[in-house]
Amino acid sequence: MISITKRLLRPLWIKLAGGLLLVFLLLDILFPFNTRIDYSPIITAADGTILHTFLNRQDKWRLYAELPEITPNLRKAIVYKEDRFFFYHPGINPLALFRAAGKNLFSGRRTSGASTITMQVVRLLEPRQRTYSSKLFEAFRALQLELHYSKDEILQLYLNLIPYGSNIEGLKSASLLYFGKQPKLLSLAEITTLTIIPNRPSSLRLGTRNAYVVQERNRWLRRFEQAGVFDSSVIADALEEPLTARRRKAPRQAPHLALRLSKENPGMPIVQATIRPAVQAAAEQLVQNYVNRMRALNIHNAAVLIINNQTMNVEAYVGSADFANALDGGQVDGVRAVRSPGSALKPMLYALAFDKGLITPKSKLNDVPTNFGGYEPGNYDQRFNGAVTAEFALANSLNIPAVKLLKEVGTPAFTGLLQKAAFTTIQKQSKDLGLSMILGGCGVTLEEMTRLFTVFANEGQLKSINLTASASQAAGTPLISPEAAFLVTNTLTQITRPDLPNNFDNSYHLPRIAWKTGTSYGRRDAWSIGYNRHYTVGIWVGNFSGEGVPELSGANTATPLLFQIFNTIDYNSPKGWFLPPKSIASRAICPESGAVPGEFCTSWAVDYYIMGVTRYQRCQHQKTVFTNPAGTLSYCAHCLPDSGSVQRLYPNLSPELIAYYQLKRIPYAAIPVHNPACERIFEPGADQHMAPFIASPNDRSEYFVDPKAPADMQLSCQASNEVRAVYWYLNDKLYRKARPTEAVFFKPRPGALKISCADDRGRHADIQILIKSL
Repeated sequence: MISITKRLLRPLWIKLAGGLLLVFLLLDILFPFNTRIDYSPIITAADGTILHTFLNRQDKWRLYAELPEITPNLRKAIVYKEDRFFFYHPGINPLALFRAAGKNLFSGRRTSGASTITMQVVRLLEPRQRTYSSKLFEAFRALQLELHYSKDEILQLYLNLIPYGSNIEGLKSASLLYFGKQPKLLSLAEITTLTIIPNRPSSLRLGTRNAYVVQERNRWLRRFEQAGVFDSSVIADALEEPLTARRRKAPRQAPHLALRLSKENPGMPIVQATIRPAVQAAAEQLVQNYVNRMRALNIHNAAVLIINNQTMNVEAYVGSADFANALDGGQVDGVRAVRSPGSALKPMLYALAFDKGLITPKSKLNDVPTNFGGYEPGNYDQRFNGAVTAEFALANSLNIPAVKLLKEVGTPAFTGLLQKAAFTTIQKQSKDLGLSMILGGCGVTLEEMTRLFTVFANEGQLKSINLTASASQAAGTPLISPEAAFLVTNTLTQITRPDLPNNFDNSYHLPRIAWKTGTSYGRRDAWSIGYNRHYTVGIWVGNFSGEGVPELSGANTATPLLFQIFNTIDYNSPKGWFLPPKSIASRAICPESGAVPGEFCTSWAVDYYIMGVTRYQRCQHQKTVFTNPAGTLSYCAHCLPDSGSVQRLYPNLSPELIAYYQLKRIPYAAIPVHNPACERIFEPGADQHMAPFIASPNDRSEYFVDPKAPADMQLSCQASNEVRAVYWYLNDKLYRKARPTEAVFFKPRPGALKISCADDRGRHADIQILIKSL
């Protein structure tokens, strides 16, 4: 009879258990347990060091502890104290439940609880009143947790949620804010301290009641010893350890980058940046000390970005000198603020010109006063240098050659290059940008500029920079050729240049780097960007208010900080220096023109060029002219006498250079006037490329005059070496004859006006202007 009853009950129990299981699974699907937790964002360095932490949205410190941070000692201590059978029960401990129920029943009040660690996690995630129905609910949720998570993950949840008083939650928060270290570095005494506080956060208050905390800590250490949880020798050391806990400030390194990464990675409890703590700390300290000295000059801020050229990782990110200084705009991120670059874009323009074959380092460019359709730039020192080499123009940051080069290269080509390099403001401004952009007439950021200079250090490859360790490094995009990158680097390495800071010449403090400075209009921004094989460092110095300072300059304000940073983070770098690519070769050139020597060249020099790219051009810096023996008349082929003429060499100067020589009274060999007895009639348009250039007024411009008292308007031109007279025409009527360099004036009248200038060789130029009444 008993056996029959057993056989009948067995299927009943199986069906009942199966039914309960199905009900549980159905409830699990219908009422899933939400374990998403609002953690306090943590920004860590490349080595895992915590750089910066933030309060969560509830203004609590709830830092996320990862599984590897839960050390074996921490695991043993917390499990022994809170739930010794944690690794054996399914989320609820039936024996503990029955024991607690019995005690509470016989005492008539709640004297003992039976909450497992899993059930405590439920209570921390979904707080409820302490009732029996709440216990049933916790039990159900505990089973859900055990179904979906491993024991280690549940323990991790518990350690991330336990309270420590005030607004501190989670063991990692307490470890960092009270002991100044991460959980994996805690000693057994510190682990025990943090283990006992969550049950009594009001009475066991770290920093204010440390003596009482030590008493309770030691009591639990002895219990661990009696239970054999830890060795007696380890317990003995822990008992003797003093308690140094106190409330500390949360880490606050790299605040601008931390804010940026927390916004760019919402919901991520830990974002690992590429920052190296030692480099970041050194950069922050150098910037703060440097700006403290500069404040006497009314210069209040600076920003620094340091990029590792091999990995493209950002190893230091300093947005301002002092984040907490609201008076000087310390919370402005100078790495991403849009500023004027001054002359700092010139190296990329020269690289583009090298790649187009337009110039070589020793090509000659004219640094003379020039009018570019109404735009008349000058140099930083208000001087002009005449004919200079391209490398001299770049190393000395001359403005006129750069503007001429941009005009020859083409503004669309250059802006296209910068758009390819992800200059966002230039992308927006591209339609409105003109020749002035090469002197700072555009908007850039320090991040864009520093990344751009890594191109020179990476053989012309443009690579994305990494702010986080999880960022994937895509293959580089060729921006310029390796040859152009080398030629620019070779020029920017020179130290005989005006942007070398005062007191750094012939100094052991000078690091071996290539660098370029920039100073914006009005002296509002000072730039210095340098690189070697290891690092590219970008520096900006100025005021976020935009206030200009007379003493502000890239050379004397930004470059000293650049040198200090290189000497601190990369002193005596073993990385070696840049070697010329295989397509870079040397050739003989005429030092007078930078072109391949011609028949009249008497001296040679050596210059780099890019094989198959650089244009081949014979030197024509001199030309043969037949003159009378006295050298007062010149002859053309038509009037050359049968005898008595002399062949002489004269410099083949451009009209703008002749105008500059005459303005500065610099002597030069002028070609004698053409034989007045010559009966040849020059054909109109002959050698039209040598026609006079009308420098004033500006073609297709509008001028406003007072009809009652019109002011005089100037006519001026630039003509070639052999020209001795020019003829000015107003609306195709001869106005007057003049010397090429003579300023001619006339009184304009309202209306359209055609102005023509013809030389004594029959070449001419025309412009159109519009005169309007005021």
